[in-house]
Amino acid sequence: MNILVNDGISETGGRLLLDSGFKLFTQKIPQNQLAEFMNKNHIEILLVRSATQVPMELIDAVPSLKLIGRGGVGLDNIDVDFAEQMGIHVIHTPNSSAISVAELVIAHMLTLSRNLHDSNRNMPLEGDTEFSQLKRLYANGFELRNKTIGIIGIGVIGKEVAKLAYGMGMKIIGADSDEEKAEKTLEIQFADQQKIKIKIPIFSLDEVLQKADVLSIHTPKADKYIIDEFALTKMKQNAILINTSRGGTVDEKAVIEAIEEGKLRGAAFDVFENEPQPEISLLMYPKLSLSPHIGGSTIDAQQRIGADLAQQIIDIFG
Repeated sequence: MNILVNDGISETGGRLLLDSGFKLFTQKIPQNQLAEFMNKNHIEILLVRSATQVPMELIDAVPSLKLIGRGGVGLDNIDVDFAEQMGIHVIHTPNSSAISVAELVIAHMLTLSRNLHDSNRNMPLEGDTEFSQLKRLYANGFELRNKTIGIIGIGVIGKEVAKLAYGMGMKIIGADSDEEKAEKTLEIQFADQQKIKIKIPIFSLDEVLQKADVLSIHTPKADKYIIDEFALTKMKQNAILINTSRGGTVDEKAVIEAIEEGKLRGAAFDVFENEPQPEISLLMYPKLSLSPHIGGSTIDAQQRIGADLAQQIIDIFG
């Protein structure tokens, strides 16, 4: 079977597929040339990440297509309903990148709590001449221990964030679509194989906004903002907001206004409304910690994602 790997795959995943007799096309095909290329090469399996879009029009234009695989958590860029109507398998890897995304959340949280996002800009410029002044400027950081992290969406990634935050001594609360449950139980396994179970109390979104010192968003793509101007007014004074979920989940302009007004201490974005061209006002704003949608982009996660996709394909067609 012919596989187009349009957004890349790890060496481990590629080797598994090749050893199982699949033929791989690994060149990056532009979006507007996908249908023509896939039909010309009788592509039966299309593997993508977040860059390639797989709408109904593309699926309908490629009659040879039998499976669409997404390396990552969400399926926002794939018309899943139409694919399944056409009898096409749709697979993804919701567990493979969760740890990497969760660790990035913690990295942004630490960065903002200790002013590293700004000191990393200014130390190279003024560290040799304004060292004492910078030391005073960045001395207002705070510890995360005993602070409350509010997790919006207690799914695969939200649970990993909770586990890491628990290890840092933070209090954990959550808001989830499964609101009838008053709490969720998680099992944490440590490097020495010891295990413990913790419980996360579940509140309404409004309650989490009011209680959280740090708010981390982990929801699927939505048709409207989950955190908009009105929601920001409910947040705790000097709270931190972190979005590693989907662009368009948070009103970015309203976040900057909330920081300017002294409501929020700062915010972090790994995803943006206008990817791959975020608003320049966002990129230049000094009280933001920013990364270019790299939540699941670690060597470890990519190896797991590739192997996971390959094994699912082998199980279906091997």
